[in-house]
Amino acid sequence: IAIEHLQIKNMMRNHKLARAISDVSWSEFFRQLEYKAELHGSEILKVDTFYPSSQTCSKCGYQNKETKNLGIRDWTCPACGSHHDRDANAAINILRKAIEQKQVA
Repeated sequence: IAIEHLQIKNMMRNHKLARAISDVSWSEFFRQLEYKAELHGSEILKVDTFYPSSQTCSKCGYQNKETKNLGIRDWTCPACGSHHDRDANAAINILRKAIEQKQVA
């Protein structure tokens, strides 16, 4: 299971996200995730907080700095022309990075 290590404290500073984030018990979610992964013989791989998962094109690797804006939900890579949903693209990149880190370790 590949997850992005998030800075919840920093995310709470964003007034638009704070309420939704506070409604979720992140520590309990991660505790349960680790418990279930261990129970089923899975491993949790964490990707660094500052890895630009949603900014990087999962097809060619181009980093689009314009997508730092959370309002941008989909984008087209100016390098290869691939169209990306922000979250789906980030998920692909997080999984790829987690596997890469595991192979290096």
